[in-house]
Amino acid sequence: MPKDQTQTRRSELLMPAGSLERLKVAVLYGADAVYLGTPDMSLRTKSKFSLEDVKEGVAFAHAHGVRVYLTLNLFTHNKDVEKLESFIETLKDIRPDGVIIADPGVFNYVRKHAPELNLHISTQANVCSWLTVDYWKDMGAELVVLAREVTFAEMEEIREKCPDIRLESFVHGAMCMTYSGRCLLSNFMAERGANQGNCANSCRWHYKVHMKLKDGTIKELPLTEENLELFEFVLEEGARPGEFMPIEEDWRGSYILNSKDMCLMPKLDDLLRIGVDSLKVEGRNKSPYYVATVARAYRRAIDDYYADPENWSPDQYMDELVGATNRGFTIAFHEGRLQNYAHNYDHTKAMALWEFAGMITEVREDGLVMNVKNRLDGGDVLEFLPPDPKAEPVLLRLYEYELANKPGEIADYVVGSRGDQVFIPFTAFDREDPEAIRRNFPPFTIVRSEAMLTDDDWRRFKLDKTAQKIELGQDAYKGAYRNQVKKLQDAIGSEQMEKRSKTSRSGAAGCCGRGCNGCLMFWNDPEYAKARELLKQKKMGEMLDRDMREKI
Repeated sequence: MPKDQTQTRRSELLMPAGSLERLKVAVLYGADAVYLGTPDMSLRTKSKFSLEDVKEGVAFAHAHGVRVYLTLNLFTHNKDVEKLESFIETLKDIRPDGVIIADPGVFNYVRKHAPELNLHISTQANVCSWLTVDYWKDMGAELVVLAREVTFAEMEEIREKCPDIRLESFVHGAMCMTYSGRCLLSNFMAERGANQGNCANSCRWHYKVHMKLKDGTIKELPLTEENLELFEFVLEEGARPGEFMPIEEDWRGSYILNSKDMCLMPKLDDLLRIGVDSLKVEGRNKSPYYVATVARAYRRAIDDYYADPENWSPDQYMDELVGATNRGFTIAFHEGRLQNYAHNYDHTKAMALWEFAGMITEVREDGLVMNVKNRLDGGDVLEFLPPDPKAEPVLLRLYEYELANKPGEIADYVVGSRGDQVFIPFTAFDREDPEAIRRNFPPFTIVRSEAMLTDDDWRRFKLDKTAQKIELGQDAYKGAYRNQVKKLQDAIGSEQMEKRSKTSRSGAAGCCGRGCNGCLMFWNDPEYAKARELLKQKKMGEMLDRDMREKI
């Protein structure tokens, strides 16, 4: 691609929207585009969108000049095909800016029955070469989402050889331990279809090594300081006789499949320089706080790069991103081979330096009304995060809380679980102009408070930052990394490990009966035959509610 043509491409920030509320947050915090879907026809069974919500969301986004891409990226089973006709008719009415598709059959169906829609190829299609991009362009695709496994060198070549089609790349969010999400672990271990959007996140679970005795009994092998040096567990692959690959575990267990989160902020200037059209953030199941924090950081980073590319640095934006929940950051496959620093072997918990305190729901003449999301105690410091990327956050300490839903009542603490709302008068901002507060903190503004972290958590944060430096080529930190790993391992005592939940899922016994796409139990077990018939009577995008499930 000629240099001047590359420079004319301005990358859009594409944010996830798992609900109508999160869509509005993404729009206000700087997204150029959002992507969303209904739970039955996309790869997100936890989506909170009904078709009515989709219509309202599209209208809201378009009113703010933001594009909307709808996901139709399921891999169809026969039961799904009959839904396509009514779904496509609805899409014609909604008129999204793009429809994300993975299944070639669905692509062909939409192209024939709704040729006016822009078709986007999902990352689930595993597009890794310019040849495949060129194929989809010839088939009529307007945009192709590249697989996460595509390196920057490959991406640069794809951009050069395919100048006439839009390219999209993931820049931030959770990583799957399988090839662009093609995982059978969830299906096998929990009967939840990962490629139907119902992944049980089996790669995040805690695993233990057991041994099978010759009499057929299976026993756990406890590793202690006395016997630790006596054992080494290895794998021998059939085509490599004599080559033994170690399986490492200690008395705390193992998280051998647990990837850190992708974060390409340190390499964002590479993608902007070559003209990647859409920069995608993963996280349709994440909170509005996550959406706001990540969107604000990338919005500022993108705008600052275009304003002064020669002096752009990722450091200040990385400092912002640690405020959003994460499992540690990795640049993943950007440089080519994935390094071992991209995995969390010792500490799998997702965490952040800040947590979601509340959301502004109303701006009154004399103050703000905030929906509380977590517990807030008297004396806590709140940080108001303005949607305008040029405006600065404002800190405020409150020693008591005036309940907006109970006029005149004052509380020492408030909690989100009981639906508390608080009124914050403009007079509480004693160093701020009330007009600036009113202008900078509209409804859907996110408010956060400092997270309470354990010593283990702080050690993990320090370890993650050191690993990031090594991934970016600063090898001098390798010695410090090894020392920090040992300190973290020593700090996580066996007593603490026993208190930790081994998994957040109950496996094959965990079907909720809602009718999730890809749930093998719901769609195959005779127990749910009546439920399947009832689901057919529901509107597109609706699932079974609690009352109906109790009647089954």
